[in-house]
Amino acid sequence: MPAQTSAATRTSTGALSSLEQRGIEPVPVEERTGHPLQLFWVWFAANISILGIPLGATLVALGLNLWQAIAVAAVGAFGSFALVGLISIAGRRGGAPSLTLSRAVFGVRGNALPTLVSLLSRLGWETVNTTTAAFALLSLSALLFGTASDAHAVPALAIVCILVFVALTVAVSGMGHAFLVTVQKYATWVFGALNVFVAIFLVATVDWAAVGAAPAGPVAAMVVGVGIIAGGTGIGWANAGADMSRYQSPGVRAGQLVASAAAGAGIPLVLLIGLGSLLSAGDPSLASAGDPVAAIRAILPEWVAIPYLIAAFGGLLLSNHLSVYSAGLTTLTLGVRIKRVYAVIVDVVVTTAGSIYFMLFASSFYGPFITFISLLSVPITAWVAVFLVDLARRSSYDPEGLMDLGRSSSYWYRGGVEWRALGSWAVGLVVGYLFTRAQVSADEVWFTGPLYDTWIGQNGLGWVVAFVLAGLLYLALGGARGAGSRSGRTDAA
Repeated sequence: MPAQTSAATRTSTGALSSLEQRGIEPVPVEERTGHPLQLFWVWFAANISILGIPLGATLVALGLNLWQAIAVAAVGAFGSFALVGLISIAGRRGGAPSLTLSRAVFGVRGNALPTLVSLLSRLGWETVNTTTAAFALLSLSALLFGTASDAHAVPALAIVCILVFVALTVAVSGMGHAFLVTVQKYATWVFGALNVFVAIFLVATVDWAAVGAAPAGPVAAMVVGVGIIAGGTGIGWANAGADMSRYQSPGVRAGQLVASAAAGAGIPLVLLIGLGSLLSAGDPSLASAGDPVAAIRAILPEWVAIPYLIAAFGGLLLSNHLSVYSAGLTTLTLGVRIKRVYAVIVDVVVTTAGSIYFMLFASSFYGPFITFISLLSVPITAWVAVFLVDLARRSSYDPEGLMDLGRSSSYWYRGGVEWRALGSWAVGLVVGYLFTRAQVSADEVWFTGPLYDTWIGQNGLGWVVAFVLAGLLYLALGGARGAGSRSGRTDAA
């Protein structure tokens, strides 16, 4: 279907009270008036959640000292979000969400598999955000009102905590792009200030002698650490880059988009991951805690624990705003024929059900879900590689071709699939998994790839293999040469 151009859809910088009516159809050029500073605040807000603290604890558990952990955090966070910035360039060029633009790369049918993987990743992170925030709100209720902090003891209250978080998410994500961008900007100052207050108190409790005495870890551990940070931060957001940049002005330079994503996310991530590393280096028990967030709460006096839990809840909420907005667009790209706001609601219903299960019925939560999300980093990085190779050769996208799912689409290729792209992606992810181990805990391993015992596998670089192999293979096969032109399309089924 052609892009809608009615006044009701012009919400990029329009009235904040208006509901964004546009779904995944490309934004008309005259409505693209955004600037890079907007994206800086969007990515900053999405990464001030307390989930950065456990990542820092993980680095110390690998054997790194504080300075190594900070260096690893900087490389992993800034580097992985630079990839998000590169994907954002496509959004500025095509005015459409990431996975919608991906139709031009994989074909209108072949794009379904990468889109499904991306949606699973988004839903996984949203379940982590929702469950963690509900636990934080439950702990806050225990401090303020004396209720039980164990979800199993107060199941009704636990569900209420989940529903409060979900309602606040939908209130922003459901409204759409303009409202989300504004909320993220101003809320960052509020919850960022709370984070700074808590961080100052936590730093004052650090055993600096223990921090200074910590020996340096091996270079191999640093390599593993970079992979963990990249996989837990920017890689998970890579497929959302164009979702936010589609309203950017055509005059915005590519370097500005990369810098806004890398700096916007990298600054808060390095600070929070560094804080987690500092606390764990001073108290090694935090690095081995099953839930470092709860462990940190336990060492705080009540007057500090309250702002800590509020900051935790707020940071997770800001991250979820962006994730749910992106997931709604990805759901529409799969071909679900509903309005964008209803797609948002469908997604949060799924994550609400998952959060209720993990809070009230599952025996464990963080281990299985973090492992599941980490596994998805392999196919996502393979998608990023193929997408970027195509982006290097493409200066524009056909708006009508992106929305036409039939044979008349300029992105029909052969049977609706661009087999070079889909094949390169599939080979990349399969070979990447050969070097990967899915390990929930020391006693629970889901699977181990046959090449895991190699240097690449032992250093957690399966996702790098997927990225390099998929990109090089697609490049060798000719990439998307001629894509988007009807002369380059084959109608064979």
